[in-house]
Amino acid sequence: MSGRGKEQWKTATKLVRGGTMRSQFGEVSEAIFLNSGYAYDSAEQAAARMSGDEEGYVYSRYGNPTNQMLAERLMLLEGAETCRVTASGMGAISSAMIAPCSAGDRVVAASALFGSCRHICSTILPRYGVETEFVNGADLEAWEQALSKPTRLVLIESPSNPLLDAVDIAAVADLAHKAGALLVVDNVFASPVLQKPLEFGADIVVYSATKHMDGHGRVLAGAILGSSEFIEEHIDPWLRHTGPSCSPFNAWTVLKGLDTLDLRVRQASANAATLADQIATHPNVAAVRYPGREDHPHHKVHAEQMTLGGTLIALSVKGGRPEAFKVLNALQLVDICNNLGDTKSLACHPASTTHRALSEEEQAEMGLDESWLRLSVGLEDVEDLGADLMQALSAI
Repeated sequence: MSGRGKEQWKTATKLVRGGTMRSQFGEVSEAIFLNSGYAYDSAEQAAARMSGDEEGYVYSRYGNPTNQMLAERLMLLEGAETCRVTASGMGAISSAMIAPCSAGDRVVAASALFGSCRHICSTILPRYGVETEFVNGADLEAWEQALSKPTRLVLIESPSNPLLDAVDIAAVADLAHKAGALLVVDNVFASPVLQKPLEFGADIVVYSATKHMDGHGRVLAGAILGSSEFIEEHIDPWLRHTGPSCSPFNAWTVLKGLDTLDLRVRQASANAATLADQIATHPNVAAVRYPGREDHPHHKVHAEQMTLGGTLIALSVKGGRPEAFKVLNALQLVDICNNLGDTKSLACHPASTTHRALSEEEQAEMGLDESWLRLSVGLEDVEDLGADLMQALSAI
């Protein structure tokens, strides 16, 4: 009986084995090719490599064996034709958004975005003559109206940062394609373990591999996944000439993180589901948003797209910013940190950290105010986490 091909491997197998290539030494753990350049057998070979007539590495800004292993593992995991890895998540998103656009193009984005992503759409792209429009990500009529005229790109997050809003990926993909647009999905909150946007019609998926994939707070990295045509025509020239390439050491670190990604995301999601229910009962909490809870305003869409509720919780503290700060300062186990997707539980105040550069009007447009905290749930014992959160909430 023949074994399964790699495309038929289950997720856990892909995360451990996908993309592995070994040197002549037969190492079991993936090798780190920590070098910048590559030697050629002849001047003719150098010319052929640089022209693309012969396959092979020429410079680590263009490609590197360790980076390629990570790219191929993520391609297999995501079900994408091609992947390129970058120096950070924002390196991935900025490349995916800026590289395909020219003056006169139009971009439509959901209003609920990470602060830096919103800055790209609202400030950077317009500098180069690219029109941008924001819409309520949950309002399909707003999407239909915004996409009633030609558009180059559409950008969404689902779940969104920081209030975990949902966007109907399949519905927006259909509208985007009718407008001639490519749909870019930032899938970092769900991770590829819980949601696969390409299966719902997305064209490009971007990640901060810092979150969940590394998942241990060690390195920065990003990834862009999509069709070979899009990557080769737009992303490859951009990466080669502007240089946001991933360090091979960082790529290797993310590769090792992927070994346990499935286990970590599922356990952290189980912890988050328990904590969300517990937090919702506290009298000092005005609201809880967790994709796995039926009282989330977009629960139905999340349930159709995600296999679990994920590792993030948003909670609104009664009393606004002063009381929200008191809760953060009272935490004894959970760290105050604006990172997420870590083995350690982390909490932050988005209005003054991750989204601080947005105006009050822009924050209000996405439903964010000074009362909200974002909790990234890790792998500590859920009883210890619950005790810490409840005592911190009781401190006010």
